[in-house]
Amino acid sequence: MDLQKQTAPPATELRASDADRDRIADMLRDALAEGRLTADEHAERVEGVLNAKTVGELEVFIQDLPAAHQGRTAPSFAPRRPSEEEIPPQADENVVAVFSAATRRGRWRAGRRLHAYSVFGSIEIDLSEATFEYQQVVIKAVSVFGDVQIRVPENVTLRGTGGGILGNFEVDTLDAADPDAPVVYVDGWAVLGNVEARPKRGKLVADILDRVQRKVDKHVRKHL
Repeated sequence: MDLQKQTAPPATELRASDADRDRIADMLRDALAEGRLTADEHAERVEGVLNAKTVGELEVFIQDLPAAHQGRTAPSFAPRRPSEEEIPPQADENVVAVFSAATRRGRWRAGRRLHAYSVFGSIEIDLSEATFEYQQVVIKAVSVFGDVQIRVPENVTLRGTGGGILGNFEVDTLDAADPDAPVVYVDGWAVLGNVEARPKRGKLVADILDRVQRKVDKHVRKHL
């Protein structure tokens, strides 16, 4: 008996998720702030985004905006999960907040592994100005009745694996165009708490440019 062939629907006909709607809403908000949309146009499009059912319906509301065309080129690589031999289980640094607040921001050196534990407290880890000594960085975030906020530059790759138990664990997937860009993995759990990791708009890792320049200088010295 011949089986009927099933073909996948086009990408534009796929059902839209809440994350898809949030992404489009962020683009519309930025367009409003840049003066590309009036307040009335913004309100009308946001209402349409909330009522959209498919990905194709969502794209209609941003097709005339530059942001819709900047990220359409998919990266030619997929980040590889580091093994335990590459990144040992011991943390290079621990950030702990118990009934208190802890912050890691500014110009600091990010190691291979960072652990963040928040118990009835709040933790902010800002990598937007950090120096990446390693290409792969693992952040283990555990929140119990607490809050852990992680921010990364826009030109790194961001991945996450975890979950929430009566809590929220959310990692915005981000793909860097440069295969040599740092890759940040966020793992952990949120138990009656919150863990969020997302890019910080307008922030870029300058170290990537330095790394590329060092490669060029090394190549030139080799031939000289």
